[in-house]
Amino acid sequence: MLDVSTQGRIGIVSLNRPQRRNAMDRDLVAALVKALRRLDENPEIAVIVLTGEAPGFCAGSDLKFIGRLSLEDICRFEAETGDMARLLGFLRKPVIASVEGFALGGGFILAVSCDLVVSDDTARWHLPEVPIGWLTPWGLGALVSRVGAVAARKLCFAGEAFDGREARRLGLVDHLAEAGHAREVAMALAQKLASLPAEAVSATKRFFMPDISSMSEVLDVQANEAFAGNCRHPVARATLERFGSR
Repeated sequence: MLDVSTQGRIGIVSLNRPQRRNAMDRDLVAALVKALRRLDENPEIAVIVLTGEAPGFCAGSDLKFIGRLSLEDICRFEAETGDMARLLGFLRKPVIASVEGFALGGGFILAVSCDLVVSDDTARWHLPEVPIGWLTPWGLGALVSRVGAVAARKLCFAGEAFDGREARRLGLVDHLAEAGHAREVAMALAQKLASLPAEAVSATKRFFMPDISSMSEVLDVQANEAFAGNCRHPVARATLERFGSR
């Protein structure tokens, strides 16, 4: 479910659950944490690229998986996923998200939690949580850091999908690629960062991290509590029951 490889001084982590559209369950989240920590501790690696194998980057939390859990366990899993996403900001090495196909729900938030985001121009970006019954339970601090609170709220409210070009215009994406070439652009960007003095790159990341990640843990706790309350209401319960029965 996770492929880890290296190319020169670049570590490449690829989500590989095509049958579940690279959606995250507990095993995938744990594997991601382990892979990211190992690459961060490897002195031969300077930059990490996070990507997803076809059909897309990540479809968020695996609703089939969480639909079979108790509400307490769902909230615990989402908290663990939020911990993993916040870890991206605390790694010493920059992490570049490479988005092709789609970045949906938690996959959307996972991408914008990375230090830099590359998207192909046709990739589908979507936050569908409110229409299906709940507030996004983690990572909203990363979204606010990129686009501001008012725009972040609008993105959560609207529930409308948009492409990579619009994501770039909104400030969610740092570099735009032609369809099918996001990984190529991400690797070129990673090569450029890897050629710079590693200590200066790491110091730059650490310097800006407090402002970018300010209050993110507190916001995740608050969002998780709101998510738990939302999941007790009929629309959310129907969503979980529908996916859990598949």
